[in-house]
Amino acid sequence: MQAVLFPVEPRKLPWGRPIQVGLRTLHIITMGLVLGGIALGGNHDQLLTWIFATVLSGALLLGVDLWKSCDFLLQGAGLAVLLKLVLLGFGNLFPVARLEWYVAATAVASIGSHMSSAWRHFLFFPMGGVDPK
Repeated sequence: MQAVLFPVEPRKLPWGRPIQVGLRTLHIITMGLVLGGIALGGNHDQLLTWIFATVLSGALLLGVDLWKSCDFLLQGAGLAVLLKLVLLGFGNLFPVARLEWYVAATAVASIGSHMSSAWRHFLFFPMGGVDPK
């Protein structure tokens, strides 16, 4: 008998939905402040508090999703998160176009969060494990 790579059923987190709603709200607010600050000419030092809060809330959101099931990264919503992180990375690699890269990342995040449930949860790359029955 082999171990299952990903749980057959996602784990349940007590208070998971309210925690995710709170973290997502914080993430959207702080990300909006970073994006707006960049658009208005703010520099890294001026935006550091909001950058930190955005990264922390995003990491916690990702952590909650991964705790439920690592399948998340292979689903539509998880792939959107990975694409968003790539776009944010390009924003750091090419600071002259940082605003454009961050706007693109924001668009991907919005689409990933609001696409139909069938697409959000569609498993694009099934990674089969052996059911331990």
